Amino acid sequence: MWGTDKAAVQEEKLKNRELEQDIQSFSPKIERFLVEINQLILDKPQQTKLALSCLLAGGHVLFEDLPGLGKTTLASALARLAGLHFQRIQFTNDMLASDVIGINIFNQKEHLFEFKKGPIFTQILLADEINRCSPKTQSALLEAMEEGAVTVDAVNYELPQPFWVLATQNPLFQSGTYALPESQLDRFLMRLSLGYPSRQAEKLLLQQNSRQFLIHQLDAVFTQADILHLRELAKQVYLSDAVLNYILDLAAETRKQRHGLSTRGVLALKAATQAYALVEGRGFVTSDDVQSVFVAVVAHRLSLGEVEAKQILQSVEAM
Repeated sequence: MWGTDKAAVQEEKLKNRELEQDIQSFSPKIERFLVEINQLILDKPQQTKLALSCLLAGGHVLFEDLPGLGKTTLASALARLAGLHFQRIQFTNDMLASDVIGINIFNQKEHLFEFKKGPIFTQILLADEINRCSPKTQSALLEAMEEGAVTVDAVNYELPQPFWVLATQNPLFQSGTYALPESQLDRFLMRLSLGYPSRQAEKLLLQQNSRQFLIHQLDAVFTQADILHLRELAKQVYLSDAVLNYILDLAAETRKQRHGLSTRGVLALKAATQAYALVEGRGFVTSDDVQSVFVAVVAHRLSLGEVEAKQILQSVEAM
């Protein structure tokens, strides 16, 4: 019995060593990705790191800010550097669900219906100003974001993998916007905000070429195989009992006298911390990783502002 336990421990150590080596082999590419995007999106290193973590965690990301602060630029740069097939949908208030998913069209020559795929059939979908379309059209994304597939007239169509939605939305006080329902907000692993650039960064923006010109100069850092492999590595990143208990303590704190974090939200927090640790070049999660992703993962699920989410974080002692 003792020999069996010893063998299991040795096998676990070997797996951990192989995981660390695998992660280290990707560290140069991850570092290059961050360097490239931070030369384009100035003065926002934490937001770009969180966005990459979101991609590697297999979750979708929602950028929320005033128009003109770089949301679409960041999304376009992320897509180009990830090296995946990319489509953009500019949402408007007259857009229909079929404009996103696709539609069955009758082929008179063949006397049958043919499915014409919509722009959602891609690997990276930029859903620009998603809250400018009606709730019915917004809901067309729900199944795709959760299941990686869409259903049209009772027929299920698989989406290309990896499938990643980068959505942008404008503040709700602006005219022509529709609030995203809670069920769709919960489908986004993270909500990020860029905010205004610093004076120095904004001056540099005035001196440089246009962002669109610079985006077209970017070369892909990752391949489809890289992204899929990194997603599998992220799932293997180790969480100790202490870190798991810290996550559960944070979840419990959100549930005091309010609608708290759901179990799906807790699982999202776990996945985000694993991916963040991977981006940092480690095969294990620390409490610092949990704190780094907490606001981005939790605030939109609880309809909280950044300050309120940070207060929850500060009220729970890290282990």
